[in-house]
Amino acid sequence: MHAMTSTPARHLKIPVGGTHVSGLLIAPERPRACYVLAHGAGVGMQHSFMAAVADGLSAHQVATLRYNFPYMEQGRRQPDSPKAAQLTVRAAVNEASHVLPGIPLFAGGKSYGARMTSQAQAEVPLPHVRGLVFLGFPLHPPGQPSANRAEHLSSMDVPMLFLQGARDEFADLDYLKPLVKHLGANATLNLFDHADHSFHVPAKSGRTDAEVMTELLDEITAWIDRIIG
Repeated sequence: MHAMTSTPARHLKIPVGGTHVSGLLIAPERPRACYVLAHGAGVGMQHSFMAAVADGLSAHQVATLRYNFPYMEQGRRQPDSPKAAQLTVRAAVNEASHVLPGIPLFAGGKSYGARMTSQAQAEVPLPHVRGLVFLGFPLHPPGQPSANRAEHLSSMDVPMLFLQGARDEFADLDYLKPLVKHLGANATLNLFDHADHSFHVPAKSGRTDAEVMTELLDEITAWIDRIIG
């Protein structure tokens, strides 16, 4: 269970190419920024991890806009085409600009949501977005280490924060570390010892998932503060 937030979620309908998807906005009274947060491939915006990030950031005075991709909204298992997913990312960012005018925007998400957001940014820069926050960037399928999925990142001139579990089977460190180094000053990598792709840590590590989440939220907030000055 995630901790309940004192800021209620506002339900939104986000128009996307003739249809709409659901969104959840959690905005403290005076947010320092807003993080437009996309879900992973197998779970929607209501997943406990997504809710814990949103609730935790609210306590740090960072608003979040979570949203579903169309396939999740319609109950389909097969993720949308990259084009449709990118259109949805763009619609969610536009919605955040509309409901929180003048608030610094950041975008990204968990796994699949992180990659679809970065692809959208690479295609045409997302309006008003100051940086991208990746919660477990899926660099490659498990057991097939490569950096091919990250080639588009080199074309982007925007700050990027990679938050990754050190045991993430979707991001072999032998590929991830050189990638971040290659991206230069735009990229920051924070590794979480013993954590997997879901930021879960085994009991024998001496750490708890809650401790990892606290650290994750602190890292996001500190990085956002550095970007917005």
